[in-house]
Parts: sequence; C-alpha cells; structure tokens
Amino acid sequence: MTENLTKETFLKKVFNFEVNKTWKFEGNKPVLIDFYADWCGPCKMLAPILETLSEEYKGAIDIYKIDTEAEQELAAAFGIRSIPSMLFCPMEGQPEMANGALPKAELERIIADVLKVEKPV
Repeated sequence: MTENLTKETFLKKVFNFEVNKTWKFEGNKPVLIDFYADWCGPCKMLAPILETLSEEYKGAIDIYKIDTEAEQELAAAFGIRSIPSMLFCPMEGQPEMANGALPKAELERIIADVLKVEKPV
C-alpha cells in the first residue's frame, strides 16, 4: 500500500531539509516517491502500477505519494515542474529523479539500478 506524505512525515521518513543542507536519507529502506496531483491523467494511470509495485516489493522498499497541490513547499524543494515525477532514494548515495508515467518494466529497472533492490520472487 502506498502512503501519502505531508511535509511533516517527509521530514521524518525521507529527508529533513530544514536541518540538513546536504542530502541525508532518514529512511530504513529505499524509497520511491511519486509527486502527483488528483487532476493529472498520467498520474492516475501510474497509481495502480505503484500500488502493484508496493505489494510486489513489500518489505524491500517503501512507496510514498506526495500531492503537489497540497504540499507545494515539498514540490518546490525538489523543483517539481511536471507531474508525475518520481524521486528514487537509495540507502546510500544521492537520490535520482524520473519524469513521466513510466511503464512498470522501466520502474522495475530503475528500482534495480538506483535503489539496488531486486524484485522478490
């Protein structure tokens, strides 16, 4: 199940940008964050794919969603200009951004390459 984040939960679970000037991941497992809006057609197409991935990778990664309309400060902090945009946060190293409603196979490739998590069998 994907989880919606507010600024408050983002600061605790992902990155406290109010305290840290450089990237410091706060999570206990790799994270995929979907920046979306309710009115966005491609975001609506992506939502069921992310729900499927959250089940398939349960316990291996967390998948969060951030409503760019409700959390404009978070969207601005990451320079979100188009949606959907996804932020991939590995345990080590810098996060990477991907834009657009990517197909499931492409998301799985990025999870493997960036998050260093193989799909559980």
